[in-house]
Parts: sequence; structure tokens; C-alpha cells
Amino acid sequence: MIGKFLPYLTARRWQVAWALLQVFLIAGFELLKPWPLQIIIDDVLGGRRPPVGLIGGGPVGGGPVGGGLLGELLALPKPWLLLAACLGIVVVNIGAGALTLWHNYTAIRVGQSMVNDLRGDLYAHLQRLSLAYHGRQRVGDLLYRVTADSFAVQTMIMNGLLPILSAVILLTGMLFVLFPMDPTLTLLALTIVPVLFALIAGFNRKIVDIATEVRDLDSRVYSLVQWGMAAIKVVQAFTKEAEEHRRFMGASRDSLRATLRLYNWQTLYSGAVNAIIAIGTAIVVYAGARAVMTGALTLGQLIVFIAYLAQLYAPINQITQSWGLIAGARVGAARVFEVLETEADLPSGALQFPIEGAQHEIAWRGVGFRYRPETPVLNDIDLTVAAGAKIAVVGPTGAGKSTLLGLLPRFFDPTQGSVAIDGVDIREYSLHSLRSRIAMVLQPPLIFPLSVADNIAYGRPGADPAAIENAARLARIHDTIAALPQGYETLLGEAGVALSEGEKQRITIARALLRDAPILILDEPTSALDVATEALVMEAVETLMAGRTAFIIAHRLSTVRRCDKIIVLCDGAIAEQGSFAELLRRGGIFAGYYQTQFAPQDAAATELAVPA
Repeated sequence: MIGKFLPYLTARRWQVAWALLQVFLIAGFELLKPWPLQIIIDDVLGGRRPPVGLIGGGPVGGGPVGGGLLGELLALPKPWLLLAACLGIVVVNIGAGALTLWHNYTAIRVGQSMVNDLRGDLYAHLQRLSLAYHGRQRVGDLLYRVTADSFAVQTMIMNGLLPILSAVILLTGMLFVLFPMDPTLTLLALTIVPVLFALIAGFNRKIVDIATEVRDLDSRVYSLVQWGMAAIKVVQAFTKEAEEHRRFMGASRDSLRATLRLYNWQTLYSGAVNAIIAIGTAIVVYAGARAVMTGALTLGQLIVFIAYLAQLYAPINQITQSWGLIAGARVGAARVFEVLETEADLPSGALQFPIEGAQHEIAWRGVGFRYRPETPVLNDIDLTVAAGAKIAVVGPTGAGKSTLLGLLPRFFDPTQGSVAIDGVDIREYSLHSLRSRIAMVLQPPLIFPLSVADNIAYGRPGADPAAIENAARLARIHDTIAALPQGYETLLGEAGVALSEGEKQRITIARALLRDAPILILDEPTSALDVATEALVMEAVETLMAGRTAFIIAHRLSTVRRCDKIIVLCDGAIAEQGSFAELLRRGGIFAGYYQTQFAPQDAAATELAVPA
């Protein structure tokens, strides 16, 4: 798992190298901490010169003190030596504290930037995955992976791997100091290490299992909140607030119970580690005290050894505790990389789609599609559309109308057959170049929490205000926008809650108008408009469709009648196709639709027709 994070680590190799250098410096200060205390006990209070050993250059266990700065220091009168030792305690601890603060800042900064990059990669990858993939996922779960699971990189690297490395360095330094001081006591201190590693192995699997459950339950809470907020109108309309609250509280309690269980196991693990370390300390203190009693050690040496022992066990404790953190974070990391390692099921082609769009024809050749293996949505579709034609697609709900047209911008690829433009399979074109030449008005109309101008210019960033206003005028929404408090700069609420459905629909139509693409897909573009407004908008839409290849999913007579060809879908297959007049003359399925759905609209349109 660590190997998967290496690219994020190597991108900051100099910052990481600086953090590692800080680790070495901190370890050096930690090694110096006990020595002023031994000088005070043995040289100032006891009248004996301490065994400076590795630091002073003299022999361990007493004897003349080595020369150099330390030798000159120990030759000072006792009052001055006491003052120097006390100042040494202050300087060493301040130095260690300052370096630790600096190191924490460096580590957190590196960790946060790694989290940011991982989130960016995860979000970008989710944007590239198909609608079929997103249809199989819970939005709340994906939100949790992006916002919460992504912190695993910081936990594993900056709160796990780096502290373990720091602890290993400090542990190595401690052993180099302690072995010359007293090999027997050092070996006694290390007898608990195998027990600690056995403890890690015993607790690791349990912590990972519970951490997995916690992540899954937390993501379920995210999903419920996301769903509840997105469906708030339905919840309130059916007075389901209390039921949704009970559902949320049940999921929240399950999540908190699992989290408490995880904390209990982590606390038990920490307590077991501390207990074993306490046993090791007791063994060393007992053996050391006996050595002082027999004269093999001075009291100062024992105090220094015990001080070093605490620092010896501190990195061992750090290693075991960090390993516990890594065990929990591995679950979040696995969930993140599960998404990142999901291969894009819509690979982008190498060809650039022509700027002018289709010049000859768009063809569906033997196309079949299934969202799930057992559920066919489209069956053996053969359809050829001449460039510049206006095509209406009609049929009952669930017939596959949106799926048929969703294959054109490659929201998903057919499970059999192909879609070709001018004889070239659209899978050979790059996704960006293909989609950039298609304008769409989809259902339901989607409004972003941006200004009105930014909403209209979403498909054409940087469009000048005049072009945005012209598109709004064509969509018959300019007067409504002008009446808003800040006009085109008015910020719209989440999902455009301040707008009517008809107003939101016209803003999305203005968005498609401004994009000015050679291929149009309109999914019931006038479904939320009254008859009078529909007539005005259809004038703009007809102007937009001129000279372009347009596909319209429609249930409104005015939309269907204006098209060159009508495709009737039924049970995922083309039941009929032809012009409006041809299909009426045949007396088939479309004629039946006309009698039951379109004829009443025709009569209403005649009564409510808007004068020219």
C-alpha cells in the first residue's frame, strides 16, 4: 500500500528530505537530554566525575574525563558547573521543542498537500468514469471517499511512516548509547520487544476489520444526508420528515457504535503496550538498583540509564502506536485506490472530432445496450440520420429514449454494435473533442450555485456578456433575469431553488444556445413550459436547429411536428420511423400516441395559440 503513495511522496522529495533531517536533529537533542542531570548528580552532588563515555571521549565506568570542551566544563567550580548543567537542561529541551514544532509544521504541510493531490486525482478520475459506473455507486459513499478516506495518505505517511522512521533513528541512537553504558541492562530492556511485535500481530487484524466497518457505516451516513437534502421537496411533500430522521439516527447510531468499538480496541491496544513497557521498566529498575547496591553502577549512571530507558521505550511505543494508526488508515487508503484503480470504461480515442460536426450521417449499427447483464435496454438498433436532420424520439417511459441518445456523447458505450459519425466509430474520437461539439438540454434541468451568467456560459467559459444576453433573449428568459436583484450577476441557490421549473429549463436552453455546437440533443426541452412560453421558446430552438443535426426526446406535439423524422421506440427497439404525416397515415403506434396524447395538445395549442 505504501508503494501506491510513493508518487505523492516523491513529488515533494525536498520537503520530505528536510523533514527527515529534522528527525535526525531531534534525535540528537533527545540523546543529550539526560547528560546534564548525570553531571549534577555525580559531579556536583556526589563529587565524582561522570563516565562521559561516548560523548566526552573518556572511558565508561569512571576514570579521568576526556579533554576538550566537556573536560573544561567539568573542571569548573561546582557552583558554576551546576549553573552550566541547569542551563544545558534548558537549552537542550528548548532546542528539542523548537525542532519538534518545526518538524510538525513541515510534516503537516507535506501531508496536507499530499491529501490535496490525492483528492484531486480521485475527483478527476471520478469525472472520467462513465454514467454506468456512477449509476452503480452511492453518491454519499463517493463523497466520503473523496473528503474523508483521502486523509489516509496523511495518516499513513506523515502520522505513520515518518514517525516510525523517526522512532527507528532515535531507537538506534539510544542503543548505541546504552550498550556501552551497561550491556546487561540494555538486553533486559529489549526483552519486551518480541512481546510487543506479537501484540501488533494480534491486534492488527481486529483493528482493520472494525475500521472497515466504521468506514462503510460512515459512508452510509453521508449517503443518507446527501439523499435527504437532494430529495427535501419530496420528503416535505409526503410529510416524511420524522421517518427520514429516524432512518438517519439509526444509521448514525450504528456508525457511532462501530466507532466506539474501534476506539475501545485501539485503547485496549495502547493500554496493553503501556503495560508491557511498564513491566520492562520495572525489570530494568530492579536490576539497576541491585547494581547500584553492589557498587557496579553509580546512582547518576542509573538515573541516566533510566532516563534513556524512557526514551528507548518511547520510540518503541511510537512504532507500535503508529502501526495501529496505519492499520486503520489502510482501510481508507484501500477504498481510495479501489476507485483510482477502476479502469475508465470509456477510453478516450486519439482522433479529434471535426469542428464542423457531422457532414454526411450519424449511424447506429446493430446497437444493443445493457446497464446490467440481465436487463437489456436497447436491442439491435439500426438507425441512420442524415447530417442536418431534425429527429424526434418518442415512446413510452422506459423505452430507452435517453439511453439511445446518451450513446452519442458517449455517456456510456454500447454493449454490442457501434455508433459512427461519417463512417468513423465515435470511440475513435477523444471524449473531450466529441462532447465539445455537442450541446445538450437534459432532464431534469441542472442549475449550479453560480451566477446566472456563469450558468448560461457553463458550456462556453469566457463568453462575452453580449453573447450571454443574446442567448437568454433567444431562450425568452432575459426579462426574468433582468428583474433579479443583480441581473445576470445574481447568484442562484443550490439547484436553482429560487427559480421555477420553467425558468430553470429556459436557462439550460440558453446554455445550449450559447454553446453553438453542430450537434444538439434536447431531452424534452419544453416539458416544464406552458403552451404560450413553449411557442416562444420553440421559435428560438428552431432557429438554433437550423443547419445542425438535432435530436429531440419529446412528448409535446409542437416539438414532434417540426422534425424531419420521428423515431418510435418501444421495449428498446425501433417500432416505427418516418415523418409526422407518414406515421399518421400508417395508423400504427405513433398514430395511437397522437390520438391519446398529442391530439388533445393540438386542440389546446389551437385555443391558446400566441398571435404572431
